[in-house]
Amino acid sequence: MNHVKGKFYGIIDIQFASSMLYFQNNGIVQRLIHQLKYKGKQEIGTYLAENYALDLKDIDNKYKFDLIIPVPLHPKKIKKRGYNQVETFCLTLSKALQISYNSEILFRKNNSKTQTRKNKNERFENTESFFDVIFDETFHGKHFLLVDDVITTGATIESCVKALLKIPNAKVSVITIAYTQS
Repeated sequence: MNHVKGKFYGIIDIQFASSMLYFQNNGIVQRLIHQLKYKGKQEIGTYLAENYALDLKDIDNKYKFDLIIPVPLHPKKIKKRGYNQVETFCLTLSKALQISYNSEILFRKNNSKTQTRKNKNERFENTESFFDVIFDETFHGKHFLLVDDVITTGATIESCVKALLKIPNAKVSVITIAYTQS
């Protein structure tokens, strides 16, 4: 079992999970994510997605993803930052893999401060009821590919997956740009 999927084993039902890179403090991946997330360098998301798409084509052939869904930011955070750091990554994957992109189904109900300094329990408590879905019957039975930048404890992903699984007969897979040990 891969490390990313193993993080959720017995907690949430996901079909597939993977990360492109391994995140270490003070490493190049941390610098790339920081540039993407806080410095507006969205071309990093494009570049990474173009490369990751090559690996994901075979995965998509096996799992048949219907929609790419980004982990959403609260509108206040988008207004402050100006963008969702995974949107360009998602849009590039969408184009390369010919999978529809939808940033409207899953939404963040509450605004929170950064979770980078919180432990798993604090993160889970902070995210447990933060996400919800808006959907109609056209989304029933779909396989969603949920995308985030970095997975640490998995609390955000877990909360997003639980929200997406409210959709009847939905399946969820997860990919992230990077993975780190929590």
